[in-house]
Amino acid sequence: MKVSKKLVLPILIMSLCLLSILSPIRANAAQDIMISLDGQRINSDVSPYIIPKVNVTMVPLRVISEGLGAIVTWSQTTRTVTISGKGSTISMTNGQTEAVVNGSRVKLDNSVQIRQGRVMVPIRFVSVHLGLQVIWNQKERSISLKSKTAVPTVPDADVSGMRGAWVSAVYNLDWPTSKSYGNEEQQKEDYKRLLDDLQGMGINAVFVQIRPAADALYPSLLVPWSAYLTGVQGQAPSYDPLAFMIEETHRRGMEFHAWFNPFRAGVNADTSKLAENHVALQHPDWIVMGEDKERKKMPYINPGIPEARQHIIDTIMEVVNNYNIDGVHLDDYFYPSNMIFNDDAAFLLYNNRNVLDRNEWRRDNINQFVRQLGESIHKAKPNVEYGISPFGVWRNSSVDPTGSDTRASVTAYDSMHADVRTWIRNGWIDYVAPQLYWSMTFSPARYDKLADWWANEVKGTSVDLYIGHSPYKLGKEAGWESSQEIINQLRYNQIHPEIKGDIFFRAENLRSNPLGLIEALRTYYEVK
Repeated sequence: MKVSKKLVLPILIMSLCLLSILSPIRANAAQDIMISLDGQRINSDVSPYIIPKVNVTMVPLRVISEGLGAIVTWSQTTRTVTISGKGSTISMTNGQTEAVVNGSRVKLDNSVQIRQGRVMVPIRFVSVHLGLQVIWNQKERSISLKSKTAVPTVPDADVSGMRGAWVSAVYNLDWPTSKSYGNEEQQKEDYKRLLDDLQGMGINAVFVQIRPAADALYPSLLVPWSAYLTGVQGQAPSYDPLAFMIEETHRRGMEFHAWFNPFRAGVNADTSKLAENHVALQHPDWIVMGEDKERKKMPYINPGIPEARQHIIDTIMEVVNNYNIDGVHLDDYFYPSNMIFNDDAAFLLYNNRNVLDRNEWRRDNINQFVRQLGESIHKAKPNVEYGISPFGVWRNSSVDPTGSDTRASVTAYDSMHADVRTWIRNGWIDYVAPQLYWSMTFSPARYDKLADWWANEVKGTSVDLYIGHSPYKLGKEAGWESSQEIINQLRYNQIHPEIKGDIFFRAENLRSNPLGLIEALRTYYEVK
């Protein structure tokens, strides 16, 4: 039978249309997301799907009610779903970017959706608030839910250890505020209120940033007054803020640790507002202008120059010798990560040990600084505690088998040239406080795996371990949908006797009470 040429084109078009309809169905079928609870597969009559960009997996309510055993109600009038189970009540309304969890508002990456008459909800958000651990396998496109929390049975909370909070002065973040410039009384009242608030939730130590950017929140013969006190760098306030803070902190029975940014020389490349005695003007040959991928520049004191390192030690010792502080605390401002850092001249001029590898030379510079500072502190005042808070991942096991089971894009050893292991094994520091700013479910750098690694790293040494926590992430990232994440981390720490306490970043992120964190801490720390 001959087919008319006039019919060929319509038939061809119809065939292509049919293929275009069937292809997505086959593709979707091939890429269905599998969900399981404690190893048992949860069936769904509607295929789960992923919302692009935010990477949120949506599932029908039936998965929540039948698969997870939660009580689910849907109000067609308000288009609100309410899910109850395991002591939590979650309410989400179609089109709204926040949920209500146990009375508190929590940010949503993606709200309730209605597809083909079915109510679809974000599986991770719901599962976390029902006390489940969520593990996503990209290769297998599967979601594994575990009803047994990742936090094992642990002893009662040890409320006698370090319970610290970082108090940031840079950018006037925590104290002093920009509204208090030059106002002694307001700054004093603000600090007293800050201490009262922190102590009221169980905090017993503050780590106050008294050297934000090669400047000082105290009268110094070596560096200028900080602009964060008066609005103008080099302009003296009408009192000694450091003496006042130490007195008020000790009056409450709390510890005061002086926090120094060691090698940061400024927060931007503008030198026009610097005081005459700022290091960038006094010793421009010591300054390297780091430059990131967006060509943003930030000045650093070059760790490769011995005189520059000694200058920083001298500024720190000025405080150690003149003030009754409980500790000297350094953060992770050593060599900058992910920045162009041109130290060619210093490498040629100050490479007295003839180290061939630039990275090894940089690590040696930081090692010398860390060791010499510790020796100076302990010689002057043996009772002053000396510690450092490095980036939370030392090295990935993919690079070094003795590193942690992580996939971090930045590491302390390789990116910041901070060989923390050497500091610990040689006893150059009294404590280490790694910044473990990830959740228990963040697979590239899981909190529990890192806490295990650091505990093992200090085991058998004289170095104590404090853990840096990130309440600033609560309600803002996946895995941080509940303040219970912080409590779970604190409880997990109890497994390891090497962990002697915790430090929270930062004061205002505690005081703002994200997701009811204050009450959770008060309960955990047994605050009366």
